[in-house]
Amino acid sequence: MGSDTFTEYTGKFYYLLHPRPTIVVGTVCPNNRVNFMSASWNMPVSEEPPIIALAIGSEAYTRECLDYCGEASLNILSLEDAQLVYDLGSVSGRDVDKVSTFKLDLVDSITIRPPGLSRSLAIIESKVIGKYPAGEAFLYLLQVTKARVREGVADRFGFLFSKGVNIALHGSGRTFYGVGPRVLASRKGSS
Repeated sequence: MGSDTFTEYTGKFYYLLHPRPTIVVGTVCPNNRVNFMSASWNMPVSEEPPIIALAIGSEAYTRECLDYCGEASLNILSLEDAQLVYDLGSVSGRDVDKVSTFKLDLVDSITIRPPGLSRSLAIIESKVIGKYPAGEAFLYLLQVTKARVREGVADRFGFLFSKGVNIALHGSGRTFYGVGPRVLASRKGSS
């Protein structure tokens, strides 16, 4: 072992796991109003069947909407939309009609009721298949029913970052990052 020294980290532990891709979760709420909320605590957990895990605070209005509707559009926005991503995560849909307040243009979904955001780079349609308490949040398991991408922003390996496409990665607070230069690791045993 080397002689590297570590000190106790005094920030929030999860800052060490950021920046993270931020999605905007679209739901339909008990009042039948469409709501959108930004969420960076998300990740794929299964390829077959395709499942995404999403953590939502127990007090969040989006939790109520997910419980009511059981479906969500997961919208991936560009880094150019960082202000909108921040704004959608900074006010509650319980108090504000976000579609009208932020003048959001919507696009119909194909397999679910909640619409997507027309400005998205990609939209993943999903249905809730599980919900588990996790501290002050609930962990939702969402089965993907359809994934759509704007033409020219992705290939079968994902987003085309080398072509100038960039998604909003949340750092902390109001801080967002884009994807930096591509680094290709060598295959094991290669130099």
